[in-house]
Amino acid sequence: MNSEALQQGTAVPHPGNPELQRGGAREVRLKVEQATYSYAGSDRDAPGFSIEATSFEAQQRQLLAILGPNASGKSTLLRMLAGLLKPLSGRVQLDGFETSQFDPRTRARRIALVQQESALLFPLRVWEFVLQGRYPYGRLLRFESSDDCRMAANALVQVGAEQLRDRWMDQLSGGEKQRVILARALAQQPSLLLLDEPTQHLDIGGKVSLLRRLRRLAEENRYIVVVVTHELNLAGEFADQVVLLHKGKCLRVGEPADVYRRELLEEIFDAPLEVETSASGRPRVLLRGNPKL
Repeated sequence: MNSEALQQGTAVPHPGNPELQRGGAREVRLKVEQATYSYAGSDRDAPGFSIEATSFEAQQRQLLAILGPNASGKSTLLRMLAGLLKPLSGRVQLDGFETSQFDPRTRARRIALVQQESALLFPLRVWEFVLQGRYPYGRLLRFESSDDCRMAANALVQVGAEQLRDRWMDQLSGGEKQRVILARALAQQPSLLLLDEPTQHLDIGGKVSLLRRLRRLAEENRYIVVVVTHELNLAGEFADQVVLLHKGKCLRVGEPADVYRRELLEEIFDAPLEVETSASGRPRVLLRGNPKL
């Protein structure tokens, strides 16, 4: 692969398929091939943790959910996708490049990672916060350009938060703050949008609204959207693919209807469950014996 192209963040064209060269709708852009990772334990009370060989692919315009109980390795896998952790073996590639080999600026242009918490080091208005997403495109000690302002304004419109631009970040509700954090990620113009438990502090209406928005953004912007979540039913309703993890093992990958098997989910989540098909044709998980929950 062209090392100069990798350093500059320029994609190498696909030599064979003209549809892929044009960025066709079904292009596979994210590839995880037998990727592993391991944390060494710090003492006898903190044993090591490993992600065993994991493989899956994602196409542009797809929403992929990484599911599993606590300590399954979901956030570790997300950090490998982001290129912040280098696999011990195997590889994680975006558009043919190893994500762990991107320089920081190229990584920020191609991959946006929305963490569970986004700490504010000093007071910021929403507009200033969203403009931070344009830093990978600028030079040091310069003001934002008209393009930067246009991209930031468009990002706020895409998440329905344009009316918040003059508000202070520390005065926003949980749902408002989540939309603004997402807008900053969109301002990066990424190919890959990664979100770690984005629905954690939202009520049910906010959760559904966010997943609908992510579904629409993936389609309109040709993103790959990857969401780490505990929300089985939201993932079942909105995800194109599900990666099911348990204790560092990738147990199953596929469409929600293929992955959601009662015996498997009961074993993983240690709860009596039922799996039904909703009116939309998507799987829905219920507590057995109390279908209203």
